[in-house]
Amino acid sequence: MATSVVHARLAATVSLLALSLGAPALAQTTPPAEQATTVEDIIVTAQKREESIQDVPVAISAFSAENLDAMKIEGGSELLRAVPNVSFSKNNFSMYNFSIRGIGTKAISAASDPAVAVSFNNSPLIRNRLFEQEYLDVNRVEVLRGPQGTLYGRNATAGVVNMIPNMPGPDFEAFLKAETGNYGSMRGQMMVNIPLTDTLWLRAAAGLTKREGFDHNTFNDTRVNGRDLYSTRLSAAWEPSDRFNVNLIWEHFGEDDNRSRTGKQLCATDAGPSSVGGIAVTSETLRGRMSQGCRPVSLYDDAAYGVPNGAGMSQIYLGSAFSLVGMFTTPLPATRKGFTFITPDVDPYAGLTQSRNLREISTSYDPIFRAENDIFQLNINYDISDSLKFISQTAYSEDSYYSSQDYTRYVTNEIFNDSSKIYNRQGVLTPHPMTPGGFYNDPQLGLSNRMLSVDLSKSENNQIYQEFRLQSSFDSRFNFNVGANYMKFKTQDDYYVFSNLFSFLAEAYYNGASSNRIPIECTSTSSIECIYVDPNRLSDINGDGHNYFRSKNQVETESWAIFGEAYVDVRDDLKLTVGLRYTDDTKVTTPYPSQLLLGVWSLLGYGPSSGGKVSRGYPADEIVKQNWDALTGRAVIDWKVNDDLMVYASYSRGYKGGGTNPPRADIDPTVIQYMPLASTFDPEYVNAIEIGAKGQYFDGRVRLNATAFYYDYKDYQVSQIVDRISLNENFDAKSMGLELEGVYQVTPNFRLDANFGLLKTKIDSGEKSIDVMNRTQGNPDWMVLRPWLQVPSNCIAPKKYVEKILSVPSTNQWNALTALCGGSARSGSFTPDITTNFKFYEQYGFTYNPFKDAENAGKGFYADLSGNELPNAPRWTANIGAQYTWFYGAWEATIRADYYKQANSYFRVYNTEYDRIRSWDNANVSVSIENASTGLRFGAYVKNIFNDTSIVDAFTNSDDSMLTTNVFVTDPRLFGVNISKSF
Repeated sequence: MATSVVHARLAATVSLLALSLGAPALAQTTPPAEQATTVEDIIVTAQKREESIQDVPVAISAFSAENLDAMKIEGGSELLRAVPNVSFSKNNFSMYNFSIRGIGTKAISAASDPAVAVSFNNSPLIRNRLFEQEYLDVNRVEVLRGPQGTLYGRNATAGVVNMIPNMPGPDFEAFLKAETGNYGSMRGQMMVNIPLTDTLWLRAAAGLTKREGFDHNTFNDTRVNGRDLYSTRLSAAWEPSDRFNVNLIWEHFGEDDNRSRTGKQLCATDAGPSSVGGIAVTSETLRGRMSQGCRPVSLYDDAAYGVPNGAGMSQIYLGSAFSLVGMFTTPLPATRKGFTFITPDVDPYAGLTQSRNLREISTSYDPIFRAENDIFQLNINYDISDSLKFISQTAYSEDSYYSSQDYTRYVTNEIFNDSSKIYNRQGVLTPHPMTPGGFYNDPQLGLSNRMLSVDLSKSENNQIYQEFRLQSSFDSRFNFNVGANYMKFKTQDDYYVFSNLFSFLAEAYYNGASSNRIPIECTSTSSIECIYVDPNRLSDINGDGHNYFRSKNQVETESWAIFGEAYVDVRDDLKLTVGLRYTDDTKVTTPYPSQLLLGVWSLLGYGPSSGGKVSRGYPADEIVKQNWDALTGRAVIDWKVNDDLMVYASYSRGYKGGGTNPPRADIDPTVIQYMPLASTFDPEYVNAIEIGAKGQYFDGRVRLNATAFYYDYKDYQVSQIVDRISLNENFDAKSMGLELEGVYQVTPNFRLDANFGLLKTKIDSGEKSIDVMNRTQGNPDWMVLRPWLQVPSNCIAPKKYVEKILSVPSTNQWNALTALCGGSARSGSFTPDITTNFKFYEQYGFTYNPFKDAENAGKGFYADLSGNELPNAPRWTANIGAQYTWFYGAWEATIRADYYKQANSYFRVYNTEYDRIRSWDNANVSVSIENASTGLRFGAYVKNIFNDTSIVDAFTNSDDSMLTTNVFVTDPRLFGVNISKSF
């Protein structure tokens, strides 16, 4: 964004505030006598004991319910506006990436853990919906920045987000709130707190939100990306004595709407070369074989709103090559070529473009989004003595998730031919049973004459967590906090991609369609190579089909730890904190290789031409058991300079477990040889040094906290899609930065607050990775080619060999180019270590083994990552807010404005122009009028005043998805008015 635009936006925001602050001359502005002039203190449990936020030697931001409401932070995704050096985005599948100081969850795997530990009332939750649901009856939210290797332990290498709900109390309370706004928004919340006896109290809260979609689907003329969600919480507290209390919580969240998991899909069309070495390439299909589909350009370039080059898609080529001999579109055919279901050499995307409106898609399939989450928590607190407390915390959670959407979000050209009026040689009308209604009828996606593709991301998981702690409050110079915990987490994550081309190929080539028969039913004992086609609709699939891609992942994680912290008052103004934690993690992964369009060993002696081993279902490979143990912790020295200023210095070490990469296809290596990839990834470790100061000045009217930090990170986990899986890689990195948080209570009426984060991340020297968007790294002697159907990833090949193939006129050029990627276009046995077995090329005058003769077995040349920035690590973030309150007798009116901005960042480790996420900003304003004596309150707000649509993150899809890019964007301008009543 240009500097002038930023200045204009700041001026507009400040002008709005100035206009509101000019009103005091028209009204009585003297605050009530009890109105404070000092900054309000917040009590936090960052060290799992109640302390003033200013006394905790940890970089922490905390927000009361009133703070959250004033800033219109209605869920975890919006916390980035209030916390320095934080970024947030949904990811491509079922989770999200909440980054603190450039460290987040860039590893995508069922076996990966978040780097920011998300907790509900101090219980960590590996899977949760705390960043999709809206806050309900919240006491406060705490965000701890930096490794929390002692008390919070595993998965806290970046920090902790802890949501603390309001608990039942001894007094009757009730609250009702109703809201309406744009996009047909309707929102409601309620709470009631009932004391049943002097020692037993109940509290219930509920909230719901309904909103029409933010985005427009122009093909169906529907609104999508809407919200229909609700939350309920029931809690009970029993306090029979001052020394003993118990509370029990159940929280349920549900969502059932058309939320889009990802945004628009961008692509700069890669047309492929028009010539190679002076040899003209006139065939669009051959150009497609030498095209990636999409080329890497800035996501902000007009070219990014194109579509892939589909001419080189193997499934199109193979589908158009299938014809029904002796079947014709007229009773007296002029030719004897036979009927083809798919037009030969068709590009399903030819001539198409996309709207530049990021809130506009075009699809025949509207998104489906469903999620449910339940959390049960039992807390027991027992004061063994006046200075010794025992705490038990038990938590159980279940989470289910189902999200389906169009895989591309744009409609293709018509590619299927009408088979309802085809004739046999005798001129008899003979419709084909595979295409009732005239066009191919996919069992999951239905009838269409276009190419359809839909994905489905779903997960089912549960977790149990138990923690015991013993903490002291001695009236001496020594105290401690010791404990142990146990966690067991089970998950099954499934990701599907459905395509009517996949199903068509399965039925046409393998299952008897060429004989004009209904496809055969495949079993594990089928006597011919057979691909099982799931006959059920998408909403009721059996999961055994080989006509769709399925990545099935089952992981069980078991972890236990013992930990302790000691607090020593070296002297009255100097305290030493030392903490250690021993963690033992075990992960058991059951890998299920994918089976897309693979068949069985033929029992008729013809060999496994498709490379498959089973005809139906997803047999598991051997389980993979991984175990790590880690010693983490921290040492802190803090000095109370005076009553208003504390400075501290700390060293901390954090750890996050490793895991397994998802399994690839179950291909027989004697038919198709995969390029080698790592099957596991390593744990992360971080050593962090931090210095900070927390101070209050001018009689408590100003609070200013500052932090500087340095990270030495080992094996940071980052993934990209390779061979249809999320390949997780490890990189060492350094990170350093500065954070400032300030609050200025100018007068009892007027408050200013701001935060600023400065961040510099750097990947260590010598780190490298293959960039799927640029496999040749500019080497002019090599070029990218598309592989055969069963080979998922593109490869590089010597340009000189491509020239030789193109110089020999042949109908087999397509296969020859494909074979340079090590595909199945060859005859005879295949042993990749023996170059002479690649005799397919002898007709072109050369021999070539891609697994021996190409760089990295044909995967490509490494990109040097030395000095690159980590993804989702903007150089700086800043927020400034101001609010003013007028007092009119029993009434008070408050206006607040907030402005947030973050700098440029990258969404991948390669730091190319394609990877750049431009800086973006956000401005909000809210107004409230409240009568404290009656509990009546009226409110109004506008979020994203300038109605910006900013890209906040992106995700590069697989090679066989043509390297398209899914983008994630901010919400549009939202406004609403509400009324609430407290009792």
